[in-house]
Amino acid sequence: MASERIDGLAAVLSAVRAETGITQPRLVERVGLGRSVVAQRVAELEKAGLIEGAGFGPSSGGRAPRRLRLRAGRGVILGVDIGPAEVVVGIADLTGTVLATRQQRVDVARGPEAVLTLAETLAAELCRTRRRPVWAAGVGVPGPVEFRTGLPVVPPIMPGWDRYPIRDRFRARFGAPVWVDNDVNLMALGELHAGSGAAGHMLYVRAGVGIGAAIVMDGRLYRGANGSAGDIGHVAIPEGDNVICRCGNIGCLEAVAGGVAISDPVRAALIGGTLATLISFYNPNLLVLGGSLARGGTPVLGAVREVIHERALPLATRDLRIELSSVPEEIAGVTGAVALALDEVFAPVNLETWLAAGSPDQVNW
Repeated sequence: MASERIDGLAAVLSAVRAETGITQPRLVERVGLGRSVVAQRVAELEKAGLIEGAGFGPSSGGRAPRRLRLRAGRGVILGVDIGPAEVVVGIADLTGTVLATRQQRVDVARGPEAVLTLAETLAAELCRTRRRPVWAAGVGVPGPVEFRTGLPVVPPIMPGWDRYPIRDRFRARFGAPVWVDNDVNLMALGELHAGSGAAGHMLYVRAGVGIGAAIVMDGRLYRGANGSAGDIGHVAIPEGDNVICRCGNIGCLEAVAGGVAISDPVRAALIGGTLATLISFYNPNLLVLGGSLARGGTPVLGAVREVIHERALPLATRDLRIELSSVPEEIAGVTGAVALALDEVFAPVNLETWLAAGSPDQVNW
């Protein structure tokens, strides 16, 4: 467990990340620590080269307060989005701003050796353009992931990937800590960091070749006991009849309503029926539609909204907002992968591991 000092450093750092240009008095309000403690933590973070001054804020009668910001250029973050048919890799600064991306089509069914070799090549190309140490990496895959270990577990569309050590492989290649998660979870994180952070309870649904959901509770991603929360693609639906799914079961939502034509309002309505159940069960205040659902635009949004309001409980839909994703589909996964890596590398338990060394790349993970 991290010490009280580390918890304070992480809290100040988190506030500076969330509100660039924040003043020290505002920091005291946000983190709930005394002024002298906040001043000490700010001084320590400045000495460590993690934050810096960014001018002065308005004065309320005395000395103008200093503004603070993250030192974004100290290192870079890699985001890797492995999809069913392509790999997208991005490189970002420490604020999470994606600076450049590379992408290439590849079938995930070719297996981990071919796909990860390609991802490593694209990442290395990006690293050569920035010449900064890699501080952390986030990787998303289109299948269930045991988050604690970073291992894919019997992913239906990823033959040969079961329990493959993605995290260990990337860590050895780039000398930095790595976190692996389901791709839809990462898209939800990207959505939160792009402006939906006010949604305390959010359900993010991505549809395409596969169908999945991510759950946000009190502003934080909820993964469940082992990491499979939100895997709705393989729930049975009445319209499934005897349709065989690639997971081996019959009548799965993904087998009936998945695919490249999912922007069709009829298929979207099938998904809406399942979502109505989830809305009644979870009662989020925001439902975000991503992937092919977002590409379908207003007709799909209308079809999903209509079914949900017909079938879900009135109280569950009273304050519900249903929106299309605000993050472009081609970078949604990468944006979320970067957000995951930053959240984890600056978390108290990990900050304590590398702070004395100066940066995460100086520690043997």
